[in-house]
Amino acid sequence: MMASHSVCFFLAALMLSEAAPVAHDSHDCPLMVKIVDTVQGVPAANVGVQVFKKAEDGNWQLFASGKTTATGEIHDLFTEEVFVEGLYRVELATKAYWRKFGMFPFSENADVVFMANDSGHRHYTIAALLSPFSQTISATVSNAHNTKQM
Repeated sequence: MMASHSVCFFLAALMLSEAAPVAHDSHDCPLMVKIVDTVQGVPAANVGVQVFKKAEDGNWQLFASGKTTATGEIHDLFTEEVFVEGLYRVELATKAYWRKFGMFPFSENADVVFMANDSGHRHYTIAALLSPFSQTISATVSNAHNTKQM
C-alpha cells in the first residue's frame, strides 16, 4: 500500500514539475492540459479534451476541443485574445481513453471548472493523474507574459 502511494506521489511531482508554464517565443498558449495514465505510468495520449465557456444565459457552450499528443499534452486550443474573463469547464474524455485498453472506468469524464482572467490575463496549466477509478486534477497559474508562478 505504501509503495502505491509513493508511486502516485512521484508521478504527481514529476507531472507538475514538467507541467509548469513555460515561455513561448512565437505564440501565446493561455491553456495547457497535461495528463498522466497512472496505471501504465505514461503520458495519456489521444485523450479527448473539450473546453466550454459559461454563457450569459447560464448554458455551457463549446469553446474549443482537441486531443492530447503522445506526450499527454494539448496546447494551442485557442489564442489569448479569445480567452477572455469568464467561467470555463475543461472536460477530459476518460471513459473513451480507458475503453481503448479494455477497462471499464467508473466515470464518463473528468472535469474542472474555473474562473479565468478575473485578475487580468493569465496562463493556466491543468495537470491530471488518471486511473479507471480515480482522478487527481491540479493547476498552476502564471502571469501571461512571464513564467513566474502565482
